[in-house]
Amino acid sequence: MINIVLPVDFSEATEKLINGAIKFAKEINGKICLIHVAPTDIGFAIGDMGFQYFPEVEQNEVKQELVELNNLEQRIIAENVDCEHLMKQGIAGDVILEYANEKNAGYIVMGSHGRSNMYDVFVGSLTKELTRRSQIPVLVIPIHS
Repeated sequence: MINIVLPVDFSEATEKLINGAIKFAKEINGKICLIHVAPTDIGFAIGDMGFQYFPEVEQNEVKQELVELNNLEQRIIAENVDCEHLMKQGIAGDVILEYANEKNAGYIVMGSHGRSNMYDVFVGSLTKELTRRSQIPVLVIPIHS
């Protein structure tokens, strides 16, 4: 069975990405390895007193994202595709490539654009980064709003 790493960010594009990955997995007898990379600054806020850390905000956010990740996994399994998931904090590109190598992935599946055009301008496209850095083939699924 071929492992397919599928990073998700729970944006509006996630549904189309999941559907494309399911179709691809069925075609190649693949297993989807979902990964969500949470930012390392969850729970931090800037206020009058500078940076402040609110652990309850981080805990709530992590719990909610794990629920969403579990729901996606169950949806994929319901489509008769093997699936597992992982959530980590860190720098998305690094964490995804590390996970893909750990899983001995045959493919990484990504969407054709990030959260918004402005996001890509300031941060850079994760898909572009992975296609440039990855030794593992990256399948890009067009995501149009």
